[in-house]
Order: sequence, then structure tokens, then C-alpha cells
Amino acid sequence: MSTFMFSEGVAVVPAVTLPGVVIGVDIGTTSTKAVAYDTDGRQLGSHLVGYPLNNPQPGYAEQDPQLILEAVLKSISIVVAELVQPVAGLSFGSAMHSLIGLDSDGNPLTPSVTWADSRSTRQAERLRAVPSGLALHRRTGTPMHPMSPLPKLLWFAEQEPKLFERVAHWVGIKEWVLLRLCGTLVTDHSIASATGLLDIHKLEWDREALTIAGITPEQLPQLVATTAVLPNLTPQAAAQTGLPERTPVVVGAGDGPLANLGLGAVHPGMVACSIGTSGAMRVMVERPGVDPLGGVFCYALTEHRWAVGGAINNGGIVLKWAGAALAPDLGEHSEEDLVALAARAPVGSGGLIMLPYLHSERAPHWSALPRGAYVGLTHAHRREHLVRAALEGVCQQLALVLSSVRAAGNEVREVRAGGGFARSGLWRQMLADALGLPVSFPAAHEGSSFGAALLGMEALGLIPSIDVAADLVRIEETVRPDPAAAATYAALLPLFAELYEALTPTFASIRRMAPGLPTGPEPQA
Repeated sequence: MSTFMFSEGVAVVPAVTLPGVVIGVDIGTTSTKAVAYDTDGRQLGSHLVGYPLNNPQPGYAEQDPQLILEAVLKSISIVVAELVQPVAGLSFGSAMHSLIGLDSDGNPLTPSVTWADSRSTRQAERLRAVPSGLALHRRTGTPMHPMSPLPKLLWFAEQEPKLFERVAHWVGIKEWVLLRLCGTLVTDHSIASATGLLDIHKLEWDREALTIAGITPEQLPQLVATTAVLPNLTPQAAAQTGLPERTPVVVGAGDGPLANLGLGAVHPGMVACSIGTSGAMRVMVERPGVDPLGGVFCYALTEHRWAVGGAINNGGIVLKWAGAALAPDLGEHSEEDLVALAARAPVGSGGLIMLPYLHSERAPHWSALPRGAYVGLTHAHRREHLVRAALEGVCQQLALVLSSVRAAGNEVREVRAGGGFARSGLWRQMLADALGLPVSFPAAHEGSSFGAALLGMEALGLIPSIDVAADLVRIEETVRPDPAAAATYAALLPLFAELYEALTPTFASIRRMAPGLPTGPEPQA
């Protein structure tokens, strides 16, 4: 018998008695950040707590749910202690695609298996290969890729059958945190739309997907809207956060759609682009849908707002690799020097193309097979060409994702971008040139946490709707493409796209050979 409840505790809290401060909590892959905002979008306090991403075996990327819960509690409590204003509520966002198996008392039987975990590659490839795979993608909005909980569930069923049978509930990290904070097991439509298990057109669990996974609807959390409100914290959570028990908690959404909201990209035709460790390109639409070739995902923000786009595995991490592999003499934290080195090479890197698939890849091909490659290398190329080609490869991959967004029938009028790369003038210009569009860079906002706070404000009646995001986000700079550079990248993009198809047999051969090849020492960071 479960000791927690499902959605009986979900309610809408009257807003008339509430102050106007909401704490947006963003549960990320490597850290949780809590940020307090007022209804004018002003940041009133923030705190970040990090935690490790564990790789106990090749392909594994998992975390301790208890450590993440502690990070959530600590980040909230420190922000609450800094505030002089009362808190209207908490609102949550989190990284998507995580999977945790719970026993009947809500205790984890597995680590939190993250989006970066690729152990279910073979299961994902099987799903992609069958005729119903694309239909399932179109119906659930989630590509058949090892990031997704659906192939992860298949992996557990096949590789850990005894453990699989013991699991009473399968959840993501945000659902488990909310269970501990509020005693209620629910999942929002946004996180659910990234599981591969939800029919996004009906907003109910997909029967075929559940049959494939070997689970029942009763093993999943209760589905609720992203604006659903849990009206109370548990006494223990209240004591640990410093908040009253009656503090409302907005269930919230996934970090991708919330990042669009945080950048103010909430209207059709406005694309949000982010490059942190990884990267993504998303546009908001009013009805769910996937392009005919299955090149994009479709995840919910609210009932009438959906994020269509694609994520890439290789963003800023490519620059970090380039520093370690190509310019170790520049030392650690050498991003500025690396970018300066890349600026010495011409646009197009003298005909050198890099496929930046250092950590496999996601959009638009959604395959865990590819590896990184330099093509076109000659005796005339120097390390500045190699570094620049790596940065250009990231931008070209995002240009492919943008093409898939358009192929899904979406108009693209404006691009707003954020993330760590935005600190670099060269990368800003390179992105605008590669996309062939002006790119606007908002003044500092905390992306997903700001989006979570805005969604919470709407849920609590503190703002009329999340449409105000477009007005609250101040644009710091708009970078326009250089015509000559944009023409060069446009000419190179078909070659960049062709290389993936041309090298796929080679990628497959390398994967078959890899287990038998000698391994050396770990590279020095």
C-alpha cells in the first residue's frame, strides 16, 4: 500500500491574498538553482547547489536522488532567508527524460537515470527500426532515442528483470522531489510529454507505449496541468525550507519549454536557442505536432503552448574539449583565449568541417551512433582552424535543427539566444551567420528558473498570463548576420548534412570494433 497520495491535493490557490514573489526552482543536470522574482521580473535572490553526475560504467549517466532533494531544499532555504518579502509560492522546472524506480513507499530502488545515459541505445534503435517507431514518435512527441524513458524502461525490463518487477512507480526527478516536499505523486504534462509514454494529442498515457514498456498506468504518476497547484508543504519540508506549510507549490514544467518562457520566446515564430554544455532550438506553437520525418520533438508548456524543436548533445562541451585536446598550453578556464585563437582562422575554417558529435548526438537524426570527425584536413590547417571548425560545427548543427523546425511547418521570424556561449562576441556573430537570421540576446535572466517563476505567477493569478514574458525580457543586443559569412555557411551546410549520412556505416563499424580495441589512460582535463 502506498503511503502517499496521488492528485487529491491539487488545487488552485486564491491569488488575492498572496504577495507577488515567486521562487522558481530549476533542477538541472549538474545543479539546482532557486531564484526569487517579483511580478516585474526583478531578481530578488538566488542560490545554486551542485551535485555530481556519476558514470559508473561506459554509457551510464546517473545521480543520487537524495543529493538532488538536499540541493533543492538548501537552495530554497538560503533564498528564503535572504528575502524580506513573503513568498507567494514555489514553482518548479527540471531537466527532462530522467527515470527513477520507486518502491510502494516512494523510496528509490534505482538512481536517477538522466537524459545523458545511453545504456538503452540498442533498445532505442530497435524502436526506431520498426514501422510503428515513427508513428509512436509523432503520437508521443518524443524521439526514439536512449535519452527517453521509454527505451530506458525496456532496458530495465530486459537487463534488470527482478528489479523491474519490484518497482511500484516509475517517476522522474521532479516528481520525486515534489513527492518529498508535498506528499503527492503527480507529473505535469510537460515532463510527461518527454517520456515517450504520453499521447500528446489526447494528454493521456499512450496504450501502445505502455505495452512496449511493460508497465501499467497505475505505475505512473497522476497527470496534471503544468499550472496545477499543490496547496501545502509537508511539515518536514516547511521546516527545511523556512516556509509556512500553507505555501502553495506550482508543479511546473520541463526546463526546455521553460527556457523559451524565460527568454520571452512565447509567441509563434519566436525561436529560443540555448548553448550551454549542450544546446537546443525551440519554437512555441499552439497545437502539438511533429514533422513528417520525425526530426523534432514536441513538448508541452501549457495546454495551448507547445515547444517544437531539437536538442543537441554537443554545445559548450566542444569548446572545453578543444581546449584540452588542441590547446592544453592555454591552461584551464581558457575559453576566452580559445575563442581568440579561433578568431584568427577565416570563416569556414579554410574548408575544414567538424562534425561535433563527441557525445553522440540527438536532433535532428536522433541516433546514438555518430562520433565526432574532422573532414577536409590539409597541411595548411593549424590549430586555430581546428578550434574554429569545432565552434562552427556546433552552430551548423543548430542550423540543421532550425531546418527541421521549419520542416514541421513553423514560421521563424525571430531568434532569441542565451546560455554561456552568449558571453563570446565571436560565437554570437557565428550563430547569427550560421542561422542566416538576426539573433537577439536578452539581458541576464536565469532562463528556466525565470520561466518557472512566470508559470507559477500565472497559476497563482499574480500575472494575467505568461504572455507578459515577451515584455518583461529586455533585449541587450541584436546581432545581424554578415552577408558574406552567412553565404559561406549556407553553402557549407549541405556538405555538413551529407557527412552524417556518408559516415553512418563507418560509425556503425567503429561501434562494433570498439569493445575489442585497447583503451588508454583517461585524457587529462
